[in-house]
Amino acid sequence: MDERTWIVDAANVIGARPDGWWRDRAGAALRLHEHLSALCQTGFEASTPRAAGGEDLPTEVVLVLEGPARAGVAASGRPGGGDPGNRAARLVVVHAPGPGDDTVVEAAVEAVRRQCGAVVVITADRALRGRVHAVGATTAGPGWLWALLDRTR
Repeated sequence: MDERTWIVDAANVIGARPDGWWRDRAGAALRLHEHLSALCQTGFEASTPRAAGGEDLPTEVVLVLEGPARAGVAASGRPGGGDPGNRAARLVVVHAPGPGDDTVVEAAVEAVRRQCGAVVVITADRALRGRVHAVGATTAGPGWLWALLDRTR
């Protein structure tokens, strides 16, 4: 079984829910991280909805934080350590040193380079979708991820 990676554009996913995130970006990042962490620790069941296009469930989830959101969650690990034999997924937090989109693309390039499995970038940003499609990744929208997180909480 191949390694499969989901890369989460945190700014875009957080911004998809009008829950007051603009007043506390670090707190919003922490809440998203907590939801993803719980999902990753619980593991992904066969009934978990697939990303657009039916991609396999992840062995690794990479959460990309930028700007003030970085203060909410410490960076952790490096992408590339998911275990295809494990039901649970590894969660990695990456702090973008500059624009988050550039870091998302870099993570997608690296994931595509090291594996034969699916690389799914979760964002609604049209320009970013085009950039990651160009390097071989697929995409899913923030609404899809929020529905999954809501379903599994």
